[in-house]
Amino acid sequence: MRAPPSQSKKMLTPVGAGRATRRILLGVVLVLTGFFLAAPLILIFTSAFSQGIGVFFKNLTDPAIAYAIWLTLLTALVVVPVNILFGLAAAWTVTKFEFPGRTLLIALIELPYSISPIVAGVAYLFVYGTQGLFGPLLEQFDIKIMFALPAIFLASMFVTAPFVARELIPLMQVQGTDEEEAAVTLGASGFATFVRVTLPNVKWAVVYGAILCNARVMGEFGAVSVVSGNIRGVTTTLPLQIELLFHDYNIVGAFTASMVLAAVALLTIVLKVVLERFGEADLASVNRLH
Repeated sequence: MRAPPSQSKKMLTPVGAGRATRRILLGVVLVLTGFFLAAPLILIFTSAFSQGIGVFFKNLTDPAIAYAIWLTLLTALVVVPVNILFGLAAAWTVTKFEFPGRTLLIALIELPYSISPIVAGVAYLFVYGTQGLFGPLLEQFDIKIMFALPAIFLASMFVTAPFVARELIPLMQVQGTDEEEAAVTLGASGFATFVRVTLPNVKWAVVYGAILCNARVMGEFGAVSVVSGNIRGVTTTLPLQIELLFHDYNIVGAFTASMVLAAVALLTIVLKVVLERFGEADLASVNRLH
């Protein structure tokens, strides 16, 4: 027996679709966004320029801040490509092959998400520090890792390791292995299959993961603060320099450095949105061809 039109319409009405409900939810979201997201960003930008644009550029070109920016960029240039390669290799391994311990490997890849960065930094100290597991051996060969640039790179790699892999694994699982198997059947080598078949299908996921990884590298504080020693002018990345500026009561300088990180975060969001649209357009064109 068919339900009356009014009853069918009532049954299909989405939960919470009333005008009052929408207004309340929208109001709550706007208020929370204003207090917790917009207000801090506005404060950072206004405080950075509070003493005039001349003081802002003076702080921005200060040797300590300039060095921190350079070291942060260097860390990103080292860490992001390594994590892209790791993410591609990890995603390829866990999605294209069946082997014992596959679930454990996925859990290990995602481990940095659940471990505090400070705990990760302390763990590196116990492994590579002077009194650590490999410390005496490294000291014999005069290799310095802790409280130097290698420690910053290692800690940043650990913290950001899952970002590219997490973007790739779900996508590659959905895609399956049919296209790769067809390419191998036609005589393509493993490397040619990866470059010509797999990589074009996941290129946008690689880009998304790289963007997120880059933003996380530049903003990392906990792990880097432990392993770097926070040595002024030597191992101070931009987040560490902000802390030092606050301790020195250079509030405007601290907000100037903070504005750089905030600008990177905003640029990251814009790039992600733009690239997502390109990715959607690319996918739509492929679907039309099929």
